[in-house]
Amino acid sequence: MTERKAWHGIFTASALPFHDDYSVDFDGYAEHVAWLAAAGTHGILPNGSLGEYQTLSDEERARVVTTAVEAAPEGFGLMVGCGAYGTLQSVRWAEQAADAGAQSILLLPPNSYRADPETVLTHYREAAKVGLPIVAYNNPLDTKVDLVPELLAQLHAEGLIVAVKEFTGDVRRAYELRELAPELDLLIGADDVLLELGLAGAVGWVAGYPNALPEACLELYTLATSGNVADLERALTLYRDLHSLLRWDSKVEFVQAIKLSMDVAGRKGGICRPPRAALPAEIHAQVVKDTKAALGKGYR
Repeated sequence: MTERKAWHGIFTASALPFHDDYSVDFDGYAEHVAWLAAAGTHGILPNGSLGEYQTLSDEERARVVTTAVEAAPEGFGLMVGCGAYGTLQSVRWAEQAADAGAQSILLLPPNSYRADPETVLTHYREAAKVGLPIVAYNNPLDTKVDLVPELLAQLHAEGLIVAVKEFTGDVRRAYELRELAPELDLLIGADDVLLELGLAGAVGWVAGYPNALPEACLELYTLATSGNVADLERALTLYRDLHSLLRWDSKVEFVQAIKLSMDVAGRKGGICRPPRAALPAEIHAQVVKDTKAALGKGYR
């Protein structure tokens, strides 16, 4: 059996719990990491967007990583989000991740302005000097920098990245990437294209909804990426049942929605730090309804 690479499998972009005064609930976070590992998922991604890293102090952000390391059982992967406005800050977070014991990092392109390709290459060259495998995060909806297949192929050809978390929602890119950079690993970057990218050859999923329903998400991922046509019928049933929830991962309110689903499922999702506010009543009601429907069908 081939050993799983450090960035393969389901890595939950972990939500971060807060106390009522908005301070970080580090004990709650440690329990959540251990719970996700016990559910069979493959790793954790601290300090992704779902972890609200943009609202954290440097001390809090560093402690989130060390808390995840201390809570993770042996063999549970750690891919640390190192996104920042500046390259120097991203490099510093990559160094902190390496010192803490991470096996890989997830890195956005520079996003303080619409960076050109050479600026993107320089950014990843500097981060690669730290020595951890880098998963590029392509999210042009938020960063305004699009890691198009040609640019990703160049990053890979230079040995700067090992994989890409693809969040554009354009499943056609999977096939172009395979043609241009056949050794570059594709990771599912948005929950609501899991089946499509699984069929296209994805080897990992940086995921949101395992925060609430890890066992169902693990089953869906396993079926969608097995390469066995016989698994597709069950995968499609699961996908249809869960898609009304999975699509929240691609919406502006994704943090609040996933945390609300966690609350409904008996986990601590709780509040978000400002400026993320409570969901409007109609969205709140829809998320609750859809989460209860999934739970009612036995998904956990």
